[in-house]
Amino acid sequence: MEEKGKVQEQCSHCQKKKHREGKEYQNLLNRLSRIEGQVRGVRNMVEEERYCVDILTQVSAIQSALNSFNKELLSNHIKTCVVEDIRGGDEQVVDELCETIKKLMR
Repeated sequence: MEEKGKVQEQCSHCQKKKHREGKEYQNLLNRLSRIEGQVRGVRNMVEEERYCVDILTQVSAIQSALNSFNKELLSNHIKTCVVEDIRGGDEQVVDELCETIKKLMR
């Protein structure tokens, strides 16, 4: 769901949602827009039959940008969702966080 200046996220296995304030929301969208542009650039490179190493270099930059996006999102998640759930007595969120970190570190 999207509204101007905020987004609510819903995962496929639960009903949790997350409201993001303007600055966080815009920062994440800006990062994703840059990543989209990089992916389009790699597609163009393939279509133009560019040299493999040049394409691999750009793919590496995309992976780095995605890692940075994940770090930003994870940091925000810990500072907001995890803290709020723990304060509310839901310590199961720590197990969820640990599983999420394991998936990110594969």
